[in-house]
Amino acid sequence: MTSRIQSATPGSGEQASGRPPYPAESSGNGRAAAARPARVSLDELHEAARRIAANVERVLVGKPDVIRIALVTLLAEGHLLVEDVPGVGKTSLAKALARSIDCTVSRIQFTPDLLPSDVTGVSIYNRQSGGFEFRPGPVFANIVVGDEINRASPKTQSALLECMEEHQVTVDTSTYHLDEPFMVIATQNPIEMEGTYALPEAQRDRFTARVSIGYPDQQAELAMVDEHAGHNPMDDLQPVSDGETVHRLIETVRGVHMAPEVRRYAVDVVSATRQVPEIRLGASPRATLHLVRAARAQAALSGRDYVVPDDLHTIAVPVLAHRLVLTTEAHAARRSATDVVRAVLHRVPVPQGSRPSANPAQK
Repeated sequence: MTSRIQSATPGSGEQASGRPPYPAESSGNGRAAAARPARVSLDELHEAARRIAANVERVLVGKPDVIRIALVTLLAEGHLLVEDVPGVGKTSLAKALARSIDCTVSRIQFTPDLLPSDVTGVSIYNRQSGGFEFRPGPVFANIVVGDEINRASPKTQSALLECMEEHQVTVDTSTYHLDEPFMVIATQNPIEMEGTYALPEAQRDRFTARVSIGYPDQQAELAMVDEHAGHNPMDDLQPVSDGETVHRLIETVRGVHMAPEVRRYAVDVVSATRQVPEIRLGASPRATLHLVRAARAQAALSGRDYVVPDDLHTIAVPVLAHRLVLTTEAHAARRSATDVVRAVLHRVPVPQGSRPSANPAQK
């Protein structure tokens, strides 16, 4: 199998698969009706995730925790934001994950002159037919890699709002649905860097998780020099899964049981972020949904068909920290959103006896 990757540039708008998009069918949630895929066993899910992780680690050496969060986000039907200084492998992580799955992939290099239509597509007048026809943009793919997303203006960034939340694109009063699975993997430089625009709160809130890769340790960097200095491992990276398999894995994650006590605990944790004096804007109800979905994915990757509070603890910082807006006093005290989330986890009581019975009645 070979990965079908399209590098998008302003003005190009062909769908990576070559298929034209079609208007979304009128349904309650705005998405086209589709048959639910069959689930796989947890052993099959674990093996598929292991293959993808091992494939990505050939490119991103010494960062298993970052790769784990990327897999959790993929299986949670979410979107991943990778933030760090230049040169630590942000784009390599995004491209390696995309190439590990044989599905439609596109890449958008965000620049200050990029327009919203360069992302979503544009209607062009056809002289032969005497009407307008829609040319899809690079967002019409299963995995969209947005490189340096905060180098584009907020106007262009907003082109991703609808597709990330509703998996559809509306252009000239016509709505086109996106194929599933659909995932946006965006990289951004710290806002202190030159030529960057801070992501609006509404944009950040649509990303399920944010990770920071950080510098590798000396052993990992030495291994990278030995293996990558004379050869780019991305050239030999082959897919180890496909879109249909990922769809089945996601369906399995949806079925992971979450006891009422654990659901209440997730709500309590998110609600607590809205009551901390150091926080000017707490986590939203959307954050609660993302936290629950990510916890289910974390449990499935751990080989369990039920969620425990430790799953919420593991993914709370990547899922919640980037959504919080600190007060001026908190910044002056050098407090970070990560510190606040950890303090909330320490303060909110952990439920006891949350493991489900053999036949849980509610999932």
